[in-house]
Amino acid sequence: MPFQVKTYEEYKEAYAHSVAQPEAFWDDIASHFQWRKKWDKTLAWTFTEPNVQWFINGKLNITENCIDRHLPLLGNKPAIIWEANSKEQQHVVITYSELYEQVNNFAQVLRNNGIQKGDRVCIYMGMIPQLAVAMLACARIGAIHSVIFGGFSASSISDRLQDAQAAHIITCDGAYRGPKDIPLKNIVDEALVSCPFVKKVIVYQRTNKPVNMVAGRDVWWYDELQKVTAQGHQPIAAEEMDAEDPLFILYTSGSTGKPKGVVHSCAGYMVYATYSFVNVFQYRPGEVHFCTADIGWITGHSYIVYGVLCAGGTSLMYEGIPTYPDAGRFWDIVAKHKANILYTAPTAIRSLMAYGTAPIEGKDLSSLRVLGTVGEPINEEAWHWYNEHIGKKNCAIVDTWFQTETGGILISNLAGVTPSKPSYATLPLPGIQLALMDEQGKEMTGNNISGNLCIKFPWPSILRTTWGDHERCRLNYFATYKDMYFTGDGCHRDEQGFYRITGRVDDVLNVSGHRIGTAEVENAINMQEGVLESAVVGYPHDIKGQGIYAYVILEQSHEHEQGMQAHILQNVTRIIGPFARPDKIQFVKGLPKTRSGKIMRRILRKIAEGDLANIGDTSTLLDPGVVDDIKDGKV
Repeated sequence: MPFQVKTYEEYKEAYAHSVAQPEAFWDDIASHFQWRKKWDKTLAWTFTEPNVQWFINGKLNITENCIDRHLPLLGNKPAIIWEANSKEQQHVVITYSELYEQVNNFAQVLRNNGIQKGDRVCIYMGMIPQLAVAMLACARIGAIHSVIFGGFSASSISDRLQDAQAAHIITCDGAYRGPKDIPLKNIVDEALVSCPFVKKVIVYQRTNKPVNMVAGRDVWWYDELQKVTAQGHQPIAAEEMDAEDPLFILYTSGSTGKPKGVVHSCAGYMVYATYSFVNVFQYRPGEVHFCTADIGWITGHSYIVYGVLCAGGTSLMYEGIPTYPDAGRFWDIVAKHKANILYTAPTAIRSLMAYGTAPIEGKDLSSLRVLGTVGEPINEEAWHWYNEHIGKKNCAIVDTWFQTETGGILISNLAGVTPSKPSYATLPLPGIQLALMDEQGKEMTGNNISGNLCIKFPWPSILRTTWGDHERCRLNYFATYKDMYFTGDGCHRDEQGFYRITGRVDDVLNVSGHRIGTAEVENAINMQEGVLESAVVGYPHDIKGQGIYAYVILEQSHEHEQGMQAHILQNVTRIIGPFARPDKIQFVKGLPKTRSGKIMRRILRKIAEGDLANIGDTSTLLDPGVVDDIKDGKV
C-alpha cells in the first residue's frame, strides 16, 4: 500500500508531517484513490459552527473505489467470504467481479422502485452478504443509507425512520442469530404503523418463514432482481457525487432520549476509513480480514465493508454469535478460512475466556498475524488471554479507539510497527491531534495526567452534522470546549505518552461496545405503568465491561415489587431492544437529589460499584437520609 507506515520511525515522521502540513499530508493520501474530478481545495473548517469540508469540489463515487478499480487485477479474488450461522450451511465466496454484478443489479432494483440520489434508505437485515450489497448499491446511485442494528425494537426503528424521513426500507423475512430466529419483517411491520410515509419495503428471503406482504408497498428482493434480468440490464454508471455529499446516516445514543443521526460524507470518510484500515492492521494483499462486529455499528461499516474493500482486501463476515453452536465457533472459522486478522470485542473475548481453553484445542490458528479489539477498553487479563491462547504470543495486538462520530480508528498502535501496552490504545494515528482538557477548559500538558479527551484539528472522516439538527451536533461535540471536538470520554496519558480511555464522562453507557444513553433506558422504564421515576447508571461487569443498574421508584399503588421487574425488562426490550435491558434493578423509596431537583448520579454510581465507603459529601442533598436507604437495599 503506498501510504502504509512500515516502521516506528516512519510513524513518527508521518505524524510530524500530518501536524505541520495537514493539507499536504492528506492531499498525498487522497491522491491514491480514483476521482472523477480532483478537488480544488483540501480543507476549509471551523469548529465554532461547526463546518468542516474536505477535498472541496472533488467528484467521485465510493463504489468505484471499493469495486470497479480493483476489477483488472482482483476480479477473480474474494471480496467477501460469508460464514452462515449454521455450520451445516455452505459458506459463500463473492469475488470482486461477482460483487460488481450484484451491486449493479441491486442498484437497478433501487432505481426501479423509485429511489433516487439523496433519498434516505433504511436497512434492517441480518449479517448476510446482501446487507453489504444493499449498502453499496445505495452508494452507487447516491442514495443515503442508514443501517439499523438487527437487535433494535420496532419503536427504535420507527424513531430512526421518522428522524431520517426514510421512505424506503430494505429488510429480510427474518434473521438467524445463534439459536434464535429473529422476525425482522414482523418487527418492521410493527414500526411502520407509525410511519405511513414509507413507500417501499424490499424483503430478502433468508429464513423462509411466512410474513405479511402489503400489496403495492412490499416487494421480494429476488422478484425484483428477476425483473432486472428480464430487462437485459447493463451495468449502470455510478452516480457522480460531490466530496461533501452525505454517504450514510448512522444513529448513535445520546445523553438525551432521542438518538442522534450522525452524518458521514463520501470522500473524507472513504479516505480515512481506508487509511486507518491499511495502517492499523498493516494489511497485506491477499489476506483475510475477519471482523466479528455487526454492520449495524460503525465498526462494521468501516472495517467489514468500506475500508476493507477500498483497500482491495478480503472481508470475512459471520452471521452468528461467538458461542453457537459451541464456544469454538470463532476458532473454527479462523481455521477454516485461514484468517490473518481477527478483530473482535473485549466482551466476546471475556465471554469465551469463561469456557477455558478446551474449545481452542486442535484448532489451527497459525494463519493469524494480527489480533484487534474494539468497542471498549480491553482489561489486562483479557489482553493476556487473547495474546497467549489465540495469538500464541506470535501476533500483534491492536487496541483500537474510535466512535460512530469519528468514522474510523483515531487511537491505536499499528500492528507490529508501534509499541503496544495492555489496556492502552497507545498513540494517535497520523492526522489526529489529541488534547486532554481539565474541567476549567484548559489543555493539560505533560504526561502521567488524566482529563477529558478532545481533538483540536479535523480529520477527513469527522462527522459533518447530525441529520436534521445541526445545532444538536454543535452542542454535543463542539460547545463544551472552545475550538475542540469533545469525545465525551475520559482519558489517561501515561509517562510514555500512551493514551488509555477511562470511560464516558457523560450520561452514556458502553455495554458490550454498544453506546446506550441513560435517558433512553430511563424513558423506557418510566413508561411502565406503576413506575414513578427511575435513574440508570453503569457499573463494572465481568463480561460486558459495563452493566446497567436501574434504581426505580414505584407508585404507592404498585408497591408489590414481585412481577414489576419482569414487566420493566419486557418494556425496555420492546421500546429499545434486548441489549438495553438492565442487569440489576433496585426498587427504592427515593433518589439522591439536590435542592434544585438534580439527581446525584455520582452517588448512585458509587453504590452500584459497591464503593460504599467513598460516597462523598451528601450535605447538599434535599434528603441525605435517602442515601443510607439505597445503600441498605443494594442488589
